Amino acid sequence: MNESGLRVGHYRRILFCTDFSDNAKFAFDFAIDAAIRNVGCTLTLLHVIPEPDAQFWKGYIYEVGDMDAKARADIDRAIDADYRPRVPAGVTFDVEMRIGDAARMILDFAAQDGTDLIVVGRQGRGAITQWLLGNVTGKVVRKATCPVLVVPRAFKDKQPAQAAESSASVS
Repeated sequence: MNESGLRVGHYRRILFCTDFSDNAKFAFDFAIDAAIRNVGCTLTLLHVIPEPDAQFWKGYIYEVGDMDAKARADIDRAIDADYRPRVPAGVTFDVEMRIGDAARMILDFAAQDGTDLIVVGRQGRGAITQWLLGNVTGKVVRKATCPVLVVPRAFKDKQPAQAAESSASVS
């Protein structure tokens, strides 16, 4: 621990996965909180363009660099609007994109990057929908080789510690 009582280096590489949903935006607060509490870590935002969309473009897109410029600009604009401004000074922040099966891409990236913690939001769909469509978060939880923090949509009325401390000091 350092003089502030923060653990130094417990998590060195934190991976936050987003689909740009409201719940993912909320879960990002927890990823930031983990990054702040682990001084010197790198927080990486990963967006995966899902396989059905990728299948449509398969003849045209071979990798993220080949994406249509407008599509890439739209994604970059969403990241700049919803995520980048929320990253506090001192937190190293990277952005990555992949095309393919979301769970597989997340797991592959985490393994290649040496990720220590994965942070994801959970949409909270019903059991039948999850059974029929599958569940990216569930696959990541079952197959990840590092801890996975899953932030459920129902948790929105609670705040990560850092946000709660900020709110209390403003009052």
